[in-house]
Amino acid sequence: MSRCRFGTVIKASLVVGVLAGCSNTAAQQRESGQLTVFAAASLSAPFTRLAEDFEAANPGTAVRLNVAGSADLAAQILAGAPVDVFASADEANMAKVVDGGLTAGEPRDIATNTLTIAVPKGNPAGITGFADLAGAGVQVVVCAVQVPCGAAAAELEEAAGLRLSPVSEETSVTGVLGKVASGEADAGLVYVTDVLAAGESVQEVPFPEAQQAVNRYPLVQLAGPADADLAAAFVRFIRGAEGQAALEEAGFGAP
Repeated sequence: MSRCRFGTVIKASLVVGVLAGCSNTAAQQRESGQLTVFAAASLSAPFTRLAEDFEAANPGTAVRLNVAGSADLAAQILAGAPVDVFASADEANMAKVVDGGLTAGEPRDIATNTLTIAVPKGNPAGITGFADLAGAGVQVVVCAVQVPCGAAAAELEEAAGLRLSPVSEETSVTGVLGKVASGEADAGLVYVTDVLAAGESVQEVPFPEAQQAVNRYPLVQLAGPADADLAAAFVRFIRGAEGQAALEEAGFGAP
């Protein structure tokens, strides 16, 4: 029986590559070697590099990488988006996909990450730590609570006994980082890896309380991909030495 992959491009905060169009048969999909990977926004840099490396090591393959907030990605998968591999920035959104019976095997963590404070160049508001984000007049941006970075921020507020009053709640860390880099906010809570990837566009203000909310990144192969063997090979690649080295270089912690 033929299996048709949807031709609709799924909207996200960041899409690297265009999702595959509709093929006539499962056999054609296998021959094309196309693989659709959904990954959390904070994984953008290392997964882009690893997708290219995987293609180079496996001639004839094409990795279509869709990068966005984990909550958005999980919702798209549950709505029927044709996806082969899913990497979430938290266990809660991965659990939604697992509970939906859409995975092949058990998810396994591939990395960890913690929050840090990003401020515009020069740190004009003089932010020195987490408590400063609750100060009067401080324009702080965070992720929405349903997004992993937002859930971690809420956890830190609870642990520190602080209540932030964000001027904006974004659907991904890239949204937070963008507002900080453009000077629209005095500070934003993003991952350590995001500040590293941003280069000189922002500055980092680390704070010790961040260790109280560590995000774990599970990866899983989804059930019924066009080429299960190819999907399994990509999962092994990410979990292997080369994948782990790329994640470490991007600033992620060990799983």
